Amino acid sequence: MAADLHVAILPWSAFGHIMPFFQFSIALAKAGVHVSFVSTPGNIQRLPKLSPSLTHVINLVELPMPTLDGECRLPEGAEATIDISSEKIQYLKVAYDLLQHPFKKFVAEKRPNWLVVDFCHYWAADIAKEFGIPLLYLSVFSGAMRAFIGPPEYLDGDGRKRFRATPESLTSPPEWITFPSSVAFRSYEARNFFSGFYGENASGVSDAERIAKTMSACQAAVVRSCTEFEGEYLKIFEKILGKPVIPLGLLPPEKPEKIEITDGTWRKTFEWLDNQEHKSVVFVGFGSECKLTKDQVYEIAYGLELSELPFLWALRKPSWAIEDFILPPGFSDRTSKKGIVCTGWAPQQEILAHPSIGGSLFHSGWGSIIETLQHGLCLIALPFIIDQGVNARLLVEKGLAVEVDRKDDGSFTRNDIDRSLRLAMVSEEGKQLRHQAKIAAAIFGDRKLHQNYITRFVEYLRNGV
Repeated sequence: MAADLHVAILPWSAFGHIMPFFQFSIALAKAGVHVSFVSTPGNIQRLPKLSPSLTHVINLVELPMPTLDGECRLPEGAEATIDISSEKIQYLKVAYDLLQHPFKKFVAEKRPNWLVVDFCHYWAADIAKEFGIPLLYLSVFSGAMRAFIGPPEYLDGDGRKRFRATPESLTSPPEWITFPSSVAFRSYEARNFFSGFYGENASGVSDAERIAKTMSACQAAVVRSCTEFEGEYLKIFEKILGKPVIPLGLLPPEKPEKIEITDGTWRKTFEWLDNQEHKSVVFVGFGSECKLTKDQVYEIAYGLELSELPFLWALRKPSWAIEDFILPPGFSDRTSKKGIVCTGWAPQQEILAHPSIGGSLFHSGWGSIIETLQHGLCLIALPFIIDQGVNARLLVEKGLAVEVDRKDDGSFTRNDIDRSLRLAMVSEEGKQLRHQAKIAAAIFGDRKLHQNYITRFVEYLRNGV
């Protein structure tokens, strides 16, 4: 019986990881598996409220956030990447590595049947081995990204010097295996990824080494993906890993029910959406991890203005903003009849599900791709960090997105934004793109399909093979 299974799940402390791991936990719990979702108190408190029907099968385990001294000290209350600047993330990893001690104590007391961990938790391998518990690595990245990164032996130690010695080595498909496409990083993306993934940091363990050690120790890798969308890349990942690669399905968020919006500002926003033409509005959102510069915000704003398209922009207040002065002078007045800019929290699922939304200008994060394509919206890709560049190439390759043109240094102009928006949303040239998005919705929004993946995964947990 699935109820006999107990799975302990430990994500990295970034909400782009925490939320997929949480959705995965809910999917397992609905299949009758007992889940211990482990994180720190501040992160647990920010999770969506569990349905009362699941509280007896999901145990939210709070491990105290370790404190650091000296230059490694984190701001008070900071427990996730959203709480800190990018320069401080290395110290968050130092603190997170200290969780291995209370996590080991938890495992010793509860003895779960399986451990499921993120890329960061290379130390979980020793805990799993000590207690004889099989370890699974859960990737929140696309299969294409995982295949592109390569096998463990090319990431760890001297191996990486041969195969990923320079950022330029990331600007072409992998050389160790026949790759089905030209998906790769642009030069400016490669420089950013290389320094973060392979670079030294305060923890003394690079991200490349973390993921290599975790993959080497796991019994199998599980991926938030499906063969219907990127089966060829999942096969390559399995080939280079030399272990089972198990797709979990896309874990699409539950489609929001019709709810009453009590917040006055958002009530007016949805009333405005109700009065727009079907599929006419572009939603603009870059999540919480992409920290846009003033120039980037201004060029996006001017591009939206030039496009003359109706828009809804969920804009997180940047650290450089003085009070509420975020947008170009006069922008709000000039576009007041065409669009709305909202700062702070936004009910993104309700927005994306609204019939007036036709497309999304976004960063190409894997989770956002899933959330958006389940509604059949066309995509305008403007990637910034980590896997987003590879994801953008994948979407363009599959005819699902137009990518904003950029210079060699990664900069873009208002004209680049305008051109991409109009191509995707209204031009005759973009008609096929809009059609492909509707076709993709049949995969991304097929809940029965993705539930079947979870059912098969539970069978794997039960049988161990």
